[in-house]
Amino acid sequence: MNPQEFINKYFEWSKTSPTQVTIPRNEYLSKAGQVEKYLYLVIDGAIRAIYISKDEEFTVRFGYKGSVIASLDSFITGKPSQFYLQAIRKTTVIKLERSSYLEFIKSDPEISTVHLELMNDLLNSMLDREIDLLTSSPLERYERIMERSPQVFQEVPLKYIASYLRMTPETLSRLRKS
Repeated sequence: MNPQEFINKYFEWSKTSPTQVTIPRNEYLSKAGQVEKYLYLVIDGAIRAIYISKDEEFTVRFGYKGSVIASLDSFITGKPSQFYLQAIRKTTVIKLERSSYLEFIKSDPEISTVHLELMNDLLNSMLDREIDLLTSSPLERYERIMERSPQVFQEVPLKYIASYLRMTPETLSRLRKS
């Protein structure tokens, strides 16, 4: 079951209509310090999760059409988030309210299994990200993202991908040309 089918089942179960929100480019879907109350399915556009440390900004994750994103630290714990979710371009998402979502995943063993699969995929992508951060070669980081997420290059501007890969946009451009 893909994320869209899973979300559709959620709305069938909850007997509610999807709540769509459109976020203008560069605006925030959520901010650090807020408690994340929603899980979001990206319908159109792209979002980046960023962490800001002093004056430096780090892109840590992307969400684009068909993917699920949230300030996961806060969504799971119910504590204030450390991350910002920012629209890279005009983006439309469907919101799933946290408490209702948690009831939904307990409602049916099949739903629980799909939720676990989605969380496993997310965990694996986070572990891949950790390996990226430990990889010193810009070429290796570039090759790793090309292997696991080639779609990101159609969805996300290069300057954000460069930030995600911990390199300058110029370095990324050179790697793409070689």
